[in-house]
Amino acid sequence: MTAGTTEPEEYATGRAERRREQRGWYFYDFACSVYSTSVLTVFLGPYLTSVARAAADAEGFVHPFGIPVRAGSLFAYAVSASIVVAVLVMPVVGAVADRTGRKKPLLAAAAYLGATATAGMFFLAGERYLLGAFLLIVANASLAVSMMLYNAYLPQIAEPDERDAVSSRGWAFGYTSGALVLVLNLVLYSGHDSFGVTEGEAIRICLASAGVWWGAFTLVPLRRLRDRRIHPGQLEGAGGVGGGWRQLRATLKDMRRHPLTLSFLLAYLVYNDGVQTVISQASLYGSEELGLDQTTLITAVLLVQVLAVAGALGMGRLARACGAKRTILGSLAVWTLILAAAYFLPADAPVFFFTLAAAIGLVLGGSQALSRSLFSHLVPRGKEAEYFSAYEMSDRGLSWLGPLVFGLAYQLTGSYRDAIISLVIFFVVGFALLARVPVRRAVEAAGNAVPDRI
Repeated sequence: MTAGTTEPEEYATGRAERRREQRGWYFYDFACSVYSTSVLTVFLGPYLTSVARAAADAEGFVHPFGIPVRAGSLFAYAVSASIVVAVLVMPVVGAVADRTGRKKPLLAAAAYLGATATAGMFFLAGERYLLGAFLLIVANASLAVSMMLYNAYLPQIAEPDERDAVSSRGWAFGYTSGALVLVLNLVLYSGHDSFGVTEGEAIRICLASAGVWWGAFTLVPLRRLRDRRIHPGQLEGAGGVGGGWRQLRATLKDMRRHPLTLSFLLAYLVYNDGVQTVISQASLYGSEELGLDQTTLITAVLLVQVLAVAGALGMGRLARACGAKRTILGSLAVWTLILAAAYFLPADAPVFFFTLAAAIGLVLGGSQALSRSLFSHLVPRGKEAEYFSAYEMSDRGLSWLGPLVFGLAYQLTGSYRDAIISLVIFFVVGFALLARVPVRRAVEAAGNAVPDRI
């Protein structure tokens, strides 16, 4: 697909039209971020680990398909496996979306598959660790595919100078919903006896409710976002898996013509691998290594959510003054300091954990939002879903190495402190790679207008 084959109407040009779609677009972050917060970050890691330990042998190992796995590593391995699945699916879905112009039905399918798998976590009880791992793989892979399609709308609904702000508002919406639902989770979990449910039942209700929330609020973007008309010549070979793989090969060949875009993707792949691993493993680290109870962990993640709203909006404003690249580099330096501090955190000290959570909140949303908006400037017109499939591989799709490193570090050493400090390398190398990318030249090479600050 070439940039000149799309119809002009593929991009929202009227201010009122853009605002309407942007408001709908924000609500997919509002819908799916509850999964990332309540399920992936807070409840599922410690709970699935407890289920696996209930099924473990005397040495603390479970044996899925005859493979010995330390129970404490199962969650990290399942996250890594989900990302491998996403890698296989996303390029095909992205290619089909661009060739047919029908992102919305694909977004709906991925969202509701993930929401259904998440709601099914209500049945994760006893020693059903394999069911938990399977549902996690389905839900996490579905989230990655849906976010790839969702992100591909950004260049179509926002002008170049709007994208940092629009992307930051999307993340802010997501963190707002995550905080709201976490408050409800905290009420249920802390008072589970008064609600007449056990602790395990309360956790399973919290897990399942995230799936219901995800599915319910997905209706808003599905009503507001619209599919764009595609030139008839773009439909040849589309709609099937074979067509998708043929387009993927063409996309990979085309991406070689934009080496600076690829340089940014490489940097993002590395540092975001660290970000995603910290997000998914933080509760496990807090519960298993620091001995913190579930109420403390929920409160800490709630603090992250509240401050991430301010952080996303604040870093969006900072990017307007300093440029997105410099702002992201600053956030990577802070991430490195956060991991160093986490390594030395004393056990049974909630105040120190809350301080660390506050620091994470202030850089988390901004670093993710600005990375998304910066990449949107590096995508040639007409190739949004295809290029964002590569971006999403870097965002969630290829972020398998961090959880794998974390799981292997624990399996080999038995120490979550060693596992958490091993992630520093992702931020250091990512910083070095991003610093070398000439982003203005990269925007020009993609054929896009260069914003005043980038």
